[in-house]
Amino acid sequence: MKMKKTLSAAFAALLLTLTGTAHADRLDDIRHAGVLRVATFDSNPPFGFVDPATNQIVGLDVDYAHALADKLGVKLEIQPTNPANRIAFLKSSKVDLVLANFTITDERKKEVDFSTPYFASGTQFLAKKGVLASPQQLNSLRIGADKGTTNEQQVRTKFPGATIVAYDDTPFAFAALRAGNVQAITQDGPKLVALLANVPDSDRGRYEIPSFTISNDYEGVGVPKGEPQLLSFVNDTLVSLEANGTAAKIYDKWFGPKSKAPLPRLFKIGDPQKS
Repeated sequence: MKMKKTLSAAFAALLLTLTGTAHADRLDDIRHAGVLRVATFDSNPPFGFVDPATNQIVGLDVDYAHALADKLGVKLEIQPTNPANRIAFLKSSKVDLVLANFTITDERKKEVDFSTPYFASGTQFLAKKGVLASPQQLNSLRIGADKGTTNEQQVRTKFPGATIVAYDDTPFAFAALRAGNVQAITQDGPKLVALLANVPDSDRGRYEIPSFTISNDYEGVGVPKGEPQLLSFVNDTLVSLEANGTAAKIYDKWFGPKSKAPLPRLFKIGDPQKS
């Protein structure tokens, strides 16, 4: 009987060892492969978009992705994504991380882990001048929203009278606004500021971003569930980027006074979150 128990214990230990070997840590896998695969937007400036001069994807999120890859000493591989595909890419292991204007929510936390926030914004609106002045008006308007975003969810929840028209991405929603198919579009404030900055001068004066927000949102890096070492690495790196001034430089590059979309930096990595 004693020998049987000893053999059972030995078998259990061997099984545990084999299981641990079969499921290697994702951070170790990245280092071994020499590549960090990151999903970012490719048509949502200034977070992720194709630079026409180089045909490369650039943006604030891409700069953070480069910083993470540099810290690991590996190459960066960018996988273009849209709002609806971010979680699917992460859960299917198509990418290691998601840096795509990814708002942290309790619902999303059921499927992925999030880093400490590295950006903060709020759900705002873009409309033709004179159309939208207060949140109460939203219940009587057709609103264009990016499919699968928190912006869409917040408008549906808080303004049930609004007619929501979902689009695959912000440029499609803006095209619908210009064509008169919707009366306003919703997105994070910084993205709308950047969008408006890229509208031709002759059209820019026709649109405005009303001075109200319906949420206070925090964005983080999407990390696969069950990867504590990778999550810890991302968090430690983000905090160090704030401490050494890199985070501020990345922000100023895309939202500073000399950028196309000037917006004061009101949030720093490590700031306490507000409800």
